[in-house]
Amino acid sequence: MSTLSKLTTPSSRRQFLTLLGLSAVAVSCGTGGGGAAKNQTKTLRYQGWAGSVILPELAADLGFLEDVKLKWVGNTISGPQDIQSAATGQVDFGGAFNGAVVKLAARKAPIKAVISYYGVDKAAYSGFYVLKDSPLHSARDLIGKKVGMNTLGAHAEAMLDIYLQRHGLSRADVKKVEPLVVPPVNIEQSLRQKQIQVGVLGDILRDKALQTGGIRPLFTDYELLGNFSAGTYVVNDRFLKQNPDTARTFVTGVARAIEWARVRPREEVIDRQIEIVKKRGRNESTAPLKYWKSFGVAETAGRITDKELQLWIDWLAQRGDIEKGQVKASDLYTNEFNAYSRKGKPSPAEPTSKSGS
Repeated sequence: MSTLSKLTTPSSRRQFLTLLGLSAVAVSCGTGGGGAAKNQTKTLRYQGWAGSVILPELAADLGFLEDVKLKWVGNTISGPQDIQSAATGQVDFGGAFNGAVVKLAARKAPIKAVISYYGVDKAAYSGFYVLKDSPLHSARDLIGKKVGMNTLGAHAEAMLDIYLQRHGLSRADVKKVEPLVVPPVNIEQSLRQKQIQVGVLGDILRDKALQTGGIRPLFTDYELLGNFSAGTYVVNDRFLKQNPDTARTFVTGVARAIEWARVRPREEVIDRQIEIVKKRGRNESTAPLKYWKSFGVAETAGRITDKELQLWIDWLAQRGDIEKGQVKASDLYTNEFNAYSRKGKPSPAEPTSKSGS
């Protein structure tokens, strides 16, 4: 694959996605959320992100989930943890970076990716930032330095690996770069206090930090790979079998929310997200939401393509995290439940109700 042609096999400096060590019992379990297809659940348990609005929450507020309701069970800062919870049935859907999805599927977890929910474009990207007067200017300068990111084994660490590999660092040198878990809301402060030398900042948190000033990008994921859908929501196979109509309503509703956000004025999308955060009453600041620009999903309605997963299948095989040929991209996802169409449906610009009720 051309996007990986410059990569060399990096050393395995840690077990990728240690959060995803599923036991045989966990892998074989169902979701506990549904019954027979004729008696399908209409409530989906999920984890949110503090201070943010995820696409299913937007879809619910717009009325796009119809009779399907969401039940918030807590927040997460880790995509790998979120999809592990979906695999073991603690929640009914979870979202993560596609490399994490590939790795979990390679461990025989009973999950399917059903829709893309975030990506990278000119407006929605993550940058690896340093202080403006930092002596760090190249990949080699990162040797021995700490890089703060939301979780290990996911999008940010993959981007760091690719950056280091493309700039010719040896296996031994790559091991000397130290990724650290830092809650996203604390990364900017940790960087400014010099507790870390590099901080990974995306979207709202990135623009807020840039507005404050005093930092500069070392590189961005958009510079590395261009436009691409980067993460998908996954659902347990048993849930899909037992609740096909609910799954279709959910996936199609999220697809409509993607296209609604794509065509509506940015200010309207921001105002809607602020309303949602205020209504849910979790004592969260809405100030960062004014920096929202895009969900970054590349394909129409979030439909998944082989290439979005094949990139990470190849990367993981080169790392030695999975065997070559161990997984096939087309086996990891389905667009079956995505019934989004502009024909015969309300326009994505026209929510069925303002309150979502």
